[in-house]
Amino acid sequence: MVKWFQQSTIASVILLVIRVYLGYGWLMSGIAKVTSPKGFNAGGFLHHAVQQPVMGTDGSVQYPLFTSFLEHVVIPMTPTINVIIPAFEIIAGLLLILGLFTPVGALIGLVLNFLFLFAGTVSVNPLYILIGFFIFVGGYNSGFFGVDRFLKSLLSKKFFSIFNYHPEAKDKSI
Repeated sequence: MVKWFQQSTIASVILLVIRVYLGYGWLMSGIAKVTSPKGFNAGGFLHHAVQQPVMGTDGSVQYPLFTSFLEHVVIPMTPTINVIIPAFEIIAGLLLILGLFTPVGALIGLVLNFLFLFAGTVSVNPLYILIGFFIFVGGYNSGFFGVDRFLKSLLSKKFFSIFNYHPEAKDKSI
């Protein structure tokens, strides 16, 4: 099945549709944060994630290391986080929509989705994780109908040619 996702033309068309859908979702989310009249502030969300962490059925905190990380590392740098989150959402959205470094865009989205889930927000995260997983597994084929197709051709011929070492092509007159 992985081979089909990575090599099939039909898969590349399906991946194009879900890639643009996911990219649009990320782009609009990031733009909404940047253009919000009140400005984006993750502080309240982060404090809530620490005060009301994800709990297990037995009443224990499910992700204590993550909660501690939020409390001691992320909350003190909230102003930076307020820039990073929308920036990564916009970057992921643009990469996915354009089909530029598509697996990287999917990976950025996946990391954001898992961070949001660990903090206790379900929302669209499970759907975005499922879609992002298929795009990531599709690899180059996910961006076949996008900039990746042309970029791979360009990089393969020019950039990666410096790594092609062929000892048999050396001058044998020495």
